[in-house]
Formats: sequence, C-alpha cells, structure tokens
Amino acid sequence: MADLLLELFSEEIPARMQKRAAEDFKKVVTNGLVDAGVTYESAAAFVTPRRLTLSVTGLVEKSPDVVEERKGPRVGAPDKAIEGFLRGAGVTREDLVTRDDKKGEIYVAIIERPGRLAADVIAEVVETTVRNFPWPKSMRWGTGSLRWVRPLHSILSILSNKEGALIVPIEIDGIVSGDTTEGHRFMGAGRFAVTSFEDYEAKLKANFVMLDPVERADVIWHAATNAAFAVGMTVVEDKALLAEVAGLVEWPVVLMGDIAEDFLGLPPEVLTASMREHQKFFSVRNPKTERVEKFIIVANRETADQGATILAGNQKVLFARLSDAKFFWENDLRVSLDDMAAKLSNVTFHNKLGTQAERVERIAALAREIAPMVGADADLAFQAAKIAKADLSSEMVYEFPELQGLMGRYYAQHAGLPQEVANAYEQHYSPLGPSDDVPSEPVSVAVALADKIDTLAGFWAIDEKPTGSKDPFALRRAALGVLRLVLDNEVRTSLNKSFRLAFVLNRLGILSQNAYSDGIGGLATMRLKQIADIEFGIKIICAVDGILILVNEERLSNNNNTVASMDENFRNDEIDLLSFFHDRLKVYLKDKGVSHDVIDACLEMPNNDDLTLLVNRANALQEFMNSDDGANLLQGYKRAANILKAEEKKDGVAYEGEPDVKFATDDVERALFAVLEVEGGAISTAIEAEDFAAAMAALARLRQPIDAFFEGIQVNADSAIVRRNRLCLLNRIREIMHRVAIFSKLQG
Repeated sequence: MADLLLELFSEEIPARMQKRAAEDFKKVVTNGLVDAGVTYESAAAFVTPRRLTLSVTGLVEKSPDVVEERKGPRVGAPDKAIEGFLRGAGVTREDLVTRDDKKGEIYVAIIERPGRLAADVIAEVVETTVRNFPWPKSMRWGTGSLRWVRPLHSILSILSNKEGALIVPIEIDGIVSGDTTEGHRFMGAGRFAVTSFEDYEAKLKANFVMLDPVERADVIWHAATNAAFAVGMTVVEDKALLAEVAGLVEWPVVLMGDIAEDFLGLPPEVLTASMREHQKFFSVRNPKTERVEKFIIVANRETADQGATILAGNQKVLFARLSDAKFFWENDLRVSLDDMAAKLSNVTFHNKLGTQAERVERIAALAREIAPMVGADADLAFQAAKIAKADLSSEMVYEFPELQGLMGRYYAQHAGLPQEVANAYEQHYSPLGPSDDVPSEPVSVAVALADKIDTLAGFWAIDEKPTGSKDPFALRRAALGVLRLVLDNEVRTSLNKSFRLAFVLNRLGILSQNAYSDGIGGLATMRLKQIADIEFGIKIICAVDGILILVNEERLSNNNNTVASMDENFRNDEIDLLSFFHDRLKVYLKDKGVSHDVIDACLEMPNNDDLTLLVNRANALQEFMNSDDGANLLQGYKRAANILKAEEKKDGVAYEGEPDVKFATDDVERALFAVLEVEGGAISTAIEAEDFAAAMAALARLRQPIDAFFEGIQVNADSAIVRRNRLCLLNRIREIMHRVAIFSKLQG
C-alpha cells in the first residue's frame, strides 16, 4: 500500500472558486484512479489561495490483472464479420476459442490486460485532470496552450510507502513534477522538499501556511471574537464573509480598528454592507448602543509593527468608502418617499407588465383587500404598499441592492410614518427562502402576500410559467412564500378571491399598455392609478372597441358574451395557478411527513383554496392513517368501493338510494345502520366546526362495525331487495367517509 500527495501550485485562486475546486480535484482524480483499477482507502482535498492539494491514502501499488471474455460471431460466420470482431477485441484468430451457446457454437475472445503500476496511472490521471479541470473561468499565459484559473507554477507529486518517497513523473506544457513546494509568499523560506503528507503539512505551517481552510476560518473567528470581547463588543456574525476571507489568506492575522465618529450615526446595516462589500471587513457592534463602532480586518502576514501600517492604510480607504455612504444617506433623507415612489414610473418591471410604479398600484389595491383577511388595518396596509418599493430609486439601494426594504424602513421612520408601515417596508420581501423568517405583523403579512400574489398572477397572465427546472422569475419561491405566510400565520382566506383581483389588475395593465401602443388615449384607457382605490367588487375586465371596462359584481355590462368569455379565461387562470400552489404544497408538506396521497384526498374537498383549512385536514388525516384504525378502515372502504364499482358496472345503475334498516336481516347489519346514523351525524357536525380530530375519532368508531359487516354478511344476497339495500348501505359508508376526505385517493 502507498500514499499519494498531489499539489498544484499557482497564482492566487479566487476565493469564490476554492471550495468547489477542492471538491472537483478530489472527485476527478479519485474517480480516474478507481476507473483504472487503482483503489484506495481514503482521500482528502485542501485548498489555499495558492494551491490545490490532494492526499490519498491506502493506494494499491498496481492495478489487478484483468481477463475478459468477449462473445463473438457464430462459428462459420462470414469472414468479414469475424475480422471485424477481431479488430474490435484487439486479438488475432489464434486467440479465439469456441463455446457452446443457446444459438449454437460461437467464437469467444479471451482478452488479458496486465495490471499497471499506480505511478503510471497517476501520471495519466493528473495530466488529464489538469488539462480538463472544470474551472468556471480559466486563462492561458505565455506561449503555452495550457489553461488554468491563474498561471500554474509547479506540480508536487509523490508516492510514498515504507521504503520511502517516489516522485511520480509528470510533465505538462514544460511544468515537470517534483517533490518540492513553497510556503508563504512573503514570510516563507523558499522552496523545500517533502516526503509525505504529514511532512508537507508540518513544513507548510513552519513556512506560515495553514493548509486547511476550516482551520483558517476557526483561527480568524476565535481571534476576532476575542479581540472584540476584550473591549466589551461583539463581532457581527457573517459565515459567508468568514469563508471568503479564509480563502484570501494563507496565514491569517486579525487586526481591529476604529470607525471614525463622523460615521457612527449611519444605520449599522449601512456600515456593515459598505465594509463587507468593498473591504471584506467584519463589523464589531457595541451591545450597549447597538451601533457598529469598530471593524475587524484579516491580514495575510505578520509585520514588525504589529499590523499598524496595514491597519492605517485600511482605515484611510474605509474613510473614503464611508464618506460615500454618508453622502448617499443624507441625500436620500432629503427626498420624500412619495417623490422616491414617483421615480418608479421610469423603471420597467417587465416589458409586458408595465413599470414598477404600476406594479405598486396593483400591490396596494391587493393589500387593502387582503388586510381584513389577516387582521390588518386596510388603510395602513394600503399606505405601506404604496411606498413599499420607493427605496428602489434611492441612492443607497442603488449602491447596495441588498439593503432594499431595510433602507425603506429607515426612510419611513425618518418620515414619521406609523411603525407598522415602516416594518412592512422591510418585511414584505420575506420569506425569501425555506429558512427565512416569516413576517407575523398583520400589515407586513398583507403587503407581503399582495406582493407575491401580484408577481404570480402577472407572469401567469403573460404565460411566463415555470417549466421543468426553468424558473427565471422565481415563481416557485414566490408560491412557497405565500404558503409560509398563510400557514405560519394561520390565515383563513380564499386564495381564488385574491387571485381574481390580481388577474383583473394585471390584465388591466396589459390591456392599458396595448391600448396606448395602438394609439388609443384619453378616455379609451383607464390607468391603474385611477382604480387603486376600488373595492373588491370588480368581477371582470374586458376590452370593447378598445375601451377597458370594469364590471361590478352587482352590475354586469351589456356585453354579456364578452364578459362570459373573459370570465372563463379568468377562471382557467385561477384553476391553473391554484393547481401550481397545490403542487408546491405537496412538496412543502412532504418534508413535514404528510404523504402526497393524503393531500390528494383532501384537495378533492370543498374550499381547497383555503390553505390553512386544507393543511389542518391533511394533518389530521395523516395522523389517522398512521394508526391501526385508519389503515384497517381504509381496507374496509376499498372493499366497499370495489364491490359497488363492480356491481354498478354489471347492473348499469348507481346504488345511491337511501338504505332502509327494515330490510336488514342480521344484528350485525342493524348495528352498522345504527353506527352510521350516529357517527355520520357526528362527522358532519365536526366537519362543519372544522374539528378534524373529532371527525377522525368518529371515523375510527366505524372500523369495527364495518369489519364485522364484511365478515358476517354476504352483500350479494339471493333477495334482490336485500341485495340492493346492502349495496346502498355500502354507498352510505362511502358517502359518510367522503365528508372527511376522498378516501379513493389514498393508497394505504
């Protein structure tokens, strides 16, 4: 057994590429070795700004000999067929043997492949890896043809065992492998030779290189938090920045500096964003004042003055950056939110869906209608939605897009708006992902729902729906956001009602744009801002002679045919969008232990656009189906349904009549009648009260009487009257169970 050490030493590798590069290096090399028959015990990859390293332990020193038998043509086949087989197998006629086959006697080629030395395989695999490495971006340098992320300087390749270390000979575009490498660019002692991975790692550390990126990150974080703790402060946690900085240095040196007093009045998020984005600094917060008052930088070397010169230079650059941020902040505070919002009329949201300003009008109309459903004040929701996107035109958000919403909250607070409005400004973008926090303040929930529903309805209206793995407008994420907003806040609402208004508003915008493009102006076009204050009485919008017409629920237009046609289009859009939500809900609930067939059984019930009701029913049904009563009752249901289906098909009738207990001939049968009467009423009462636990408990009490019925009663009795009555009784079982869910959808 032997151990392999590989290092590809180059100019600095971009930090964002390092983790993936280490994973790819390990995967490509080890897969190549195994494919060639050279197996191993373990492998580990490491990366620093200047090197990719792979350590493979327990390598076999030679691949095994391989003997392969390849079937050929039948004996007596044409010579051309035999010669083609010989060429493909790489053997001569003398190497063929004959074997009996089910189709007769055939030729078989015995192909022997002797094992190869591990060093030979390694050389081939490494050259192939280097020449075909999957960098996101690569470059050529000098006069060579080799491409690498940055100029490649050297290759270390040694195979070591008990007898010592052997250089694996590799040459790629004039770069010859060896057993030497370099340490730190500034503090290292030059090139040095190594004999094993342990020797390599120890000598690198002696030359100021920490090989393991996890170790570098830990050193940075512990040094940073200790430095902050010493002055009574805390470091703002930022895992992404920590990983990036660990990829920028080989020997991390943590230094802490002060932020000038001039900038302490800036919002802490502005300071953090500016330092993170431009300087890769960590923010240090004072827990007493909640202000960011210091910063942490990570240098790549130790200096005689303990980093004072490095710190001074970075403070000078930071002063300039924060001066810009302060300028943006002060300029934005001079502009009212209404003026910011007005600038959105010059910002296109989508060429088919109008400007951001028009979108804001749609969201505002939606938010006011949704507000009562989530317990929010309609006027506050409307006010919050009207300015929810205003900060997109601010200088600060232009410079730091990641601060959108957050800066709006600060601007709203500065303008003296209600706190609920300011909070909605920041929170209406949430949740952005499955782990993001969900807003719980009613006004924020109303605006967040309006924002996401408008997005979905708009792209549905222009037929830009997700297809396969393609979702360029993140509509699946928007739908998941709606699901989480509704379910986490236990919102009781009809999604279809919100969809209808969203479709109306989006169609209005689309038709309005079309009208303008056709040269129709004035009264021929009703702009969105003119209907932002409408109540949810709108039923339809249609185009008649180029004029947009709003049809109220109570007063339909004279153009009844047009209205009916447009109403059908809206209904189809609603059904399609709701189906999309149901698909997202299945994925969402699967992770919570609710199976697809349980959801399908509940989707068939009324009010399936009330997601909270739907999920409560599904959770209760899943719990019931996980019990013995649920599993056994399902079998009884299926037996009843199968008998009914077979007999109805044979007789050509539906046994949907009311069964009569007077035709019962057995106590078991009469007992089932009695239980169905009692528990059927209990189930109906429970379902009406949305007490699904009670409904499931009533279902559980049906199990024993139904089991006893099928064990003791023959459904297809000799008497036609008794047979019909019993079949109607089976239909009664089905009908009562369908009050809870459609059990035919359950797989069991």
